[in-house]
Amino acid sequence: MGCAALRRIRKHLGRRGAILLILGIGKISWGTSFIVDPPQPVGLNLLTRFCDLSHWAWLWIICGAITFASAFARIGRDRYGFFAALIPPTVWAVAYLAAVLTGDYSRGLWVAVWYLTSHVGVIMWAATVPEYSVPHARRGRKEEAG
Repeated sequence: MGCAALRRIRKHLGRRGAILLILGIGKISWGTSFIVDPPQPVGLNLLTRFCDLSHWAWLWIICGAITFASAFARIGRDRYGFFAALIPPTVWAVAYLAAVLTGDYSRGLWVAVWYLTSHVGVIMWAATVPEYSVPHARRGRKEEAG
C-alpha cells in the first residue's frame, strides 16, 4: 500500500475514526485471546456463572467489530462505535466490583478502577473530541491596546 493510499485513509478516518479503529482492533484482539488461550477467570465469577470466558470473548469481538466499522462512518454516525466500545470494559468492571463486594477477589477494586479509567474514561473523553476544531483567532497588539 502506497503512501498516498495511507494518507487518503487517514484523511477519511479523521481523529475520531482513528481512535475508533485503534479501539476496535484492540477489542477484537482482546476477545480473540479469550478464545485462543483462555485465562483463569479470577474475579470474573459474576460472568462465569452464566458461561465460560470463551463465550464472553464474543462480547469483546462483536463490540470491537462495531467499533472498528464505525471508524469509517461519517461524522455524527460514529456514536454507535463509541457506545459499543464502552460495553465490554463496563461489563468487566462491574464483574470485578461484584467480586470485591462478595469477597471473592480483593484485588478486583483496583482492576475495576483500571477498566473504568483507562478504558471507559478514555472512550468517554474520545467521544467528546470534535472531528475538527478551529483555534481562536489571535488578536494583534494594536487591537488589545485599543
